[in-house]
Amino acid sequence: MHDVLVVGGGPAGAATAYWLAEAGHDVVVVERKTFPREKTCGDGLTPRAVKQLADMGLEDAIARDHLRIDGLRAIAHGITIEMPWPEHPVYPSHGYVVRRRDLDQLVAEQAVKAGATLWQGTEALAPILDRGLVAGATVRRVGATEEVEARYVVIADGANSRFGRSLGTARDRTYPQGMAIRTYYESPLHDDPWIESALDVRDRNGAALPGYGWIFPVGDGTINVGIGLLSTFRDWKSVNTSHLMAEWAATAPARWGIDPDRPLAPPTGGRLPMAGSVSPKSGPTFLVVGDASGAINPFNGEGIDYAYETGRLAADVLDEALTTGNGMALQRYTETLDREFRLYYKVARLFVQLIGYPALMRELTRVGMQSQSLMEWVLRIMANLLRPDELGPAEAAYKMVAAIARVLPEPSAAS
Repeated sequence: MHDVLVVGGGPAGAATAYWLAEAGHDVVVVERKTFPREKTCGDGLTPRAVKQLADMGLEDAIARDHLRIDGLRAIAHGITIEMPWPEHPVYPSHGYVVRRRDLDQLVAEQAVKAGATLWQGTEALAPILDRGLVAGATVRRVGATEEVEARYVVIADGANSRFGRSLGTARDRTYPQGMAIRTYYESPLHDDPWIESALDVRDRNGAALPGYGWIFPVGDGTINVGIGLLSTFRDWKSVNTSHLMAEWAATAPARWGIDPDRPLAPPTGGRLPMAGSVSPKSGPTFLVVGDASGAINPFNGEGIDYAYETGRLAADVLDEALTTGNGMALQRYTETLDREFRLYYKVARLFVQLIGYPALMRELTRVGMQSQSLMEWVLRIMANLLRPDELGPAEAAYKMVAAIARVLPEPSAAS
């Protein structure tokens, strides 16, 4: 009987396992694939994510082998603005770009060094139930099935979360959902210190395209090129993402030197549940973390940091439950998530409802790109990097939108 079984060895699962093992608990992680493995992602690490990795003792290794990022370059309507990551009392003023095949293995191995057990190539097939409570999982390992019993289970198997659905988790379809596709290209600017976002994407004929494009330099001779779209766009289900990707690659800024006909790998994509849209996030003996809980930032599609943060919060309440013998501590998990993220996610959902109208989005970006300081405030808000003691216009703007979000009803249109 283990203390905790973690289903999924990605960012959320590995972070949960690391913090539990650091606290001295017996935790086993089952990961369906074998590291290193590819994951569809922009590969960017914001200052919030860097903070979590530093707390796990990993920043030195990341800084040694991967590209440091100074900030965000935004492009729209012929205007380019470079915005450094803001100074903050908690978070560093830099980020990194790290391919997920490297990052996920690094964090999983750190969890093992802390004392966690990792079973790779092991699929969790179904939960074990004991008098109606989750008590582990039946897993397939090395071609055979076996039962893994645990006092508590953490569901960290990603956006599709088949294991979570077997326990009744479901996405609230009134919440926004993202859709993204990406691939890699060779580029002479592979070590550029800025991640880049195009807010006004157009096809080769000059027609506006929905969504936003990104280019993240990887530092190894390649760049990560992708495009994202939100479900608040009216006809998002009918959008051909492969077409979007092809047009974005063909029209990306020439300085990157992209040959749109020579990607280094076929583009891959997927759907992203956002804004904490999956419920329930906890039960008497289980917790749901990371993408499996919909913990993706609707402002910018960032999921890695929130995977680390939710995993850490889950480990905190599980440590309390295991230390005190009181499973009621798990109820604090959802309360903590609400306190940390609910208002921020609600503000983000309000914002993405607005940008679901392409004409309005173009006007917002046209106005915003006229002001460096305004765009820097927007970056702070979108990346969740406002300083708690900030008294300037950025905080005032955030509080104004937050005040509106508090009194607005939850959205009701299905997406």
